[in-house]
Amino acid sequence: MIIDMHIHPIYYDSICGNAEEEKFRSEAFGVYKQSPYGYDEIFTEMDYAKVDKAALLPLDVTTTEGGCIVTNDQIAKLVSEYPDRFYGFASVDPNREDASEVLDYAFGTLKLEGLKLNPAKQHFNPDDPKYYPLYEKCIAYNRPIIFHAGLSWEPNAVTEYAHPFRFERIAIAYPQLRLCLAHFAWPFVRELVMLLIKYPNVYTDTSALYMDSPEESIGRILTTDMGSLWVDRALHRQIMFGSNGPRFRQFKLLRGLEKVPMRERSREEIYYRNALRFMGKEE
Repeated sequence: MIIDMHIHPIYYDSICGNAEEEKFRSEAFGVYKQSPYGYDEIFTEMDYAKVDKAALLPLDVTTTEGGCIVTNDQIAKLVSEYPDRFYGFASVDPNREDASEVLDYAFGTLKLEGLKLNPAKQHFNPDDPKYYPLYEKCIAYNRPIIFHAGLSWEPNAVTEYAHPFRFERIAIAYPQLRLCLAHFAWPFVRELVMLLIKYPNVYTDTSALYMDSPEESIGRILTTDMGSLWVDRALHRQIMFGSNGPRFRQFKLLRGLEKVPMRERSREEIYYRNALRFMGKEE
């Protein structure tokens, strides 16, 4: 089984059809050479990569850019159409006056599985205590948070807000809150690994930038930027598979992971067990 914990469904045909909205998504997300595609294509790619389920991530940029790249209601629609293939996450702009109410609706009514925040794109310091009530609401609903961490290719994204050091105070204040700092926080991989070592409630995902080939980039992260045996010995319960589609391809990330030697149990944890634990669905 494989669960992809990092998909942006901005071109899923089921939530497309409004040309102005699609233009906003492309410009805000920074992807311009794609167009809407249907479930046949989506599931063909997932099946080719042997991906069973995917976590769909929206992003609310209301106060910085005037809208949502994908809304929480659109995520709920996609999940309702194929609940056997998708998990749905919510997003809220932390600087909205109604942020708490938006999150209550997403968790209580839409039944979404967690919260996605991108401090770089949403322009906020995640360790500012003014945002802690959102984290406490996640705890109250037993929902995890996926934070974008490290480099963001989206336009108007400030990397300083997404440095791994911005998340340590949250991990300390809320040890029961499950946090994923996505993309291995590239290029700050060692700083991210430091947090994984210190805090068992901190996770990451494999949706890292491959400037070379996936094999070279993933191999370097897992065997050079950290010790070559650290995944097997210490970090196998805190890394989840993620592709960052549509920017990157599932089968390419998996191809890179397959080249990294590790025990089969560690591979199972990365491919799906850690995702289930992160979402509170551990068997």
